Amino acid sequence: MSVPDHGVSFGDAVKVWARIAALSFGGPAGQIAVMHRILVDEKRWIGEARFLHALNYCMLLPGPEAQQLAAYIGWLLHRTKGGLVAGALFVLPGFLAILGLSYVYVLLGKVPLVEGMFFGLKAAVLAVVVQAVVRVGSRALRNHVMRGIAAAAFVAIFFLDAPFPLIVLTAGAIGFVGGRRGIAAFLGGGGHGSAGGAVVQDRDTALGEGLPAHASPGLGWSLRISALFLVLWLAPVFALLALLGPDHVFTQIASFFSQMAVVTFGGAYAVLAYVAQAAVGTYGWVTPGEMLDGLGLAESTPGPLIMVTQFVGFLAALREAGGMNPLVAATLGAVLTTWVTFMPCFLWIFAGAPYVERLRGNRALSAALGAITAAVVGVILNLALWFAIHTLFGEVRAVAMPTGSFEVPVLASVNWPALALAVGAGIAVFRLKIRMIPVLLGSAALGAIYVVAG
Repeated sequence: MSVPDHGVSFGDAVKVWARIAALSFGGPAGQIAVMHRILVDEKRWIGEARFLHALNYCMLLPGPEAQQLAAYIGWLLHRTKGGLVAGALFVLPGFLAILGLSYVYVLLGKVPLVEGMFFGLKAAVLAVVVQAVVRVGSRALRNHVMRGIAAAAFVAIFFLDAPFPLIVLTAGAIGFVGGRRGIAAFLGGGGHGSAGGAVVQDRDTALGEGLPAHASPGLGWSLRISALFLVLWLAPVFALLALLGPDHVFTQIASFFSQMAVVTFGGAYAVLAYVAQAAVGTYGWVTPGEMLDGLGLAESTPGPLIMVTQFVGFLAALREAGGMNPLVAATLGAVLTTWVTFMPCFLWIFAGAPYVERLRGNRALSAALGAITAAVVGVILNLALWFAIHTLFGEVRAVAMPTGSFEVPVLASVNWPALALAVGAGIAVFRLKIRMIPVLLGSAALGAIYVVAG
């Protein structure tokens, strides 16, 4: 087997991508940190500037930026097969883990021990989401303009029911214009790099500073690869529509999550607000509590947080199985959801990455990313409030607005054990600096003890 000019064999890369996949806990921030530590600091396959440029592009895309970043760097190293392996391995461990836990959830969920574990997980997840607000906010809200964008995004989505894609596109347009005009508030750094130590320069890495030969394909290649992944993505959607009709649960799953793959910009936590709104309110596939349970599963297993969509598809198909065995239908629902969620990610990378590689250092693009990230902080704050209301209170009421409504908790319905667990998880995360997995496992154990003890 020939070794590419950069000296990294495909076999070695597969082993590293499998290692990254096994360690990809902690949401997008943790997953990006793992990739940075292994690929930049440890292996020196790619430099700091190139890593951040790839990340900037992936954050501008709809879908999970960490998985797309893996596919992008895999493509840089070993062309299309490298991107496929890196992106698929990033998803596979989480898919298998959540599928197994979904069976446990529906078959044993009413067992007090299991019920208590999920009760504890929900409380801990609230602390994790709040931590995401703080992490992203500390990086993105570096001046009053960015803080203003975040505040406007929060008001728009929480009080005005503004569509999430509109919020992101507006923020991106503002940042792009600000960057083109050289306005200082829209320029400047941030990033996901190492907290200390010397920066790894592109020239000192395996890929170097130049553009790999395969990173400059012609228009014909781009059109062919785009057509291939469009067919792989959309053929099952149209086949289900033709065979089962628009009202069948499989068609609805394929259509909704395909739409989600196109419009959900801004990372996993922002996507969850969109999915929760539709899965709970529009389709009635899951309850708010089940949505939190699904997020707890996604948080406690490797892989992208957007894998919570697999849990939603599993429950949706289980409940509307028709004449099919419910567990078989649920399994097919999970597979279908995962397919239409992640297949577009490969399309965005293989179609766009060759052109994005030529835009390294583009000021306007970086400014658009910064404004979008600021808006996402407001969206994540909205998600944190939604989780808090539905985790800590038994009842909520809707407050009408001219443009829609928003929910407020009934204070008398506070769930004191859940509040105590959430506060404890918050202290563990923020004060004691305990890592996420021990916090989730500890909260699950405490929840199980509480429920079993009656």
